Amino acid sequence: MSDCGHDLMFGCFLTPDAAHPEAVVEMARLADELGLDLLGVQDHPYQPRFLDMWTLLSTLATETTRIRLVPGVVNLPLRPPAVLARAAASLDILSGGRVELGLGAGTFGDAAAAMGGARRSPKQATDALAEAIAVIRALWARGPAVNYDGKHYQLAGAQPGPFPVQPIEIWVDAYKPRMLELTSRLADGWIPSAAYAPPTELAVMTRTLDAAARDAGRNPGAIRRVYNVNGTFSSAERGFLNGPPRLWVEQLSELVLTLGVSAFVLAPGRDAASDLRRFVEDVAPAVRESVERARQHPEADRKIEEAPADTVVMVQPPPSAAGVPRSSALDEDARPHLPKDPDATVTPTGRAGQQTLIQIHEHLRQELAEIRDAAAAVAQGRMDPATARSLMNRMTMRQNYWSLGAFCAQYCRVLNLHHTIEDQHMFPNLQRAEESLSPVLDRLGWEHEIIAEQLDKFDQALVAMINDASKIEDVRRIADVVNEMLLSHLAYEEDELLEPIGRLSIAI
Repeated sequence: MSDCGHDLMFGCFLTPDAAHPEAVVEMARLADELGLDLLGVQDHPYQPRFLDMWTLLSTLATETTRIRLVPGVVNLPLRPPAVLARAAASLDILSGGRVELGLGAGTFGDAAAAMGGARRSPKQATDALAEAIAVIRALWARGPAVNYDGKHYQLAGAQPGPFPVQPIEIWVDAYKPRMLELTSRLADGWIPSAAYAPPTELAVMTRTLDAAARDAGRNPGAIRRVYNVNGTFSSAERGFLNGPPRLWVEQLSELVLTLGVSAFVLAPGRDAASDLRRFVEDVAPAVRESVERARQHPEADRKIEEAPADTVVMVQPPPSAAGVPRSSALDEDARPHLPKDPDATVTPTGRAGQQTLIQIHEHLRQELAEIRDAAAAVAQGRMDPATARSLMNRMTMRQNYWSLGAFCAQYCRVLNLHHTIEDQHMFPNLQRAEESLSPVLDRLGWEHEIIAEQLDKFDQALVAMINDASKIEDVRRIADVVNEMLLSHLAYEEDELLEPIGRLSIAI
């Protein structure tokens, strides 16, 4: 699902810390004063360190004036849906219509059972959630007494009401296929958290959600996507939401335009007030502006696709670049090479890792062709530079190079929230398994940075051309350099790493 076209919303996610209740209330007041749209509070009734979610939200409703209140998400095994329906409607009335309802099937079964809640299998929990949604909606609808005979919940002549001031949306926290299918059929929105669904995994889940919605005869774009995130503001770019505000803007805009996310709820860090202010002042307005610009140029993808599928538009280098030897871009002669064992045994895990790396590289080669096509389209007057920038910024290639870290690890576990890319996955696993690979891995990491610099130069050249059409030669020249560098780099990476990935059983 690409951009769903929904209005963008930004919010704050609070930890209901019972040891510091005044600080929790103060953060809610600040979020409201700063103009944020959503205020989320997690619900873990079995956690003695936390304030009760409904009691806290009721208090926060009196301390705020405009921000919307969202349980993120309700622990269903400990919140009977009939009572939950009345509680949510009551809070909506008392807050002047400022409530949305986040629902979860309940993850921590032992903790819920310790509090007297039902212990359910994953399938039972999903079925119970579907029943709960039916119960809640029935009690929000004006009409006669409600009878409901479900496997997990029953109503015997329950009177509907009280009724919300406005239609409360139900947003479901879902990650697995069964829950995503339920969300696609029954929910108004989807509210995953980046801690459990980092961007690449979110993309896979999005495809599952959209396919299930279409199978159910529903428009996937009707489902609002709300993403709970956390991050770090810093001067260096180190991963997903770990860097300067500009990085945040690029990454969040990409999620809007490629995955249809339309709401971001930030769990602020240690310097919570400062984080919130930067989120509101430096990030949210720029994301809105970036997305609006892209929405005004929806022809970008169409123009690239106008060429026949088997046609590759080649950009010829300007005269000044003619005859430059291929090795000049990345100094291929300086690359370290390690001996290979052609008779080495390849494990099933290693074979899967090899295939994944090849698939990733093929996808990136396709995106590289799109960059060159865009440069050609700009040069021929078929596309304006702003549209070309919008296209490039939506590419996974650009997102993967944002952190200047381990390229393949980034694609497979893009921009993990808890660790910088150098601390995880393929490159570190290879280095731990075989220390002799270090020179190659170090060289690949250095090349990542060089290629990232060229992508930035390409972007800067497009910006310059907006004001000066004569800069087209710079756009063409840098597009050729990026093409040369990346094709060479991918081939080198495959030559050096496919054999050890297979032999050392490295999963990607």
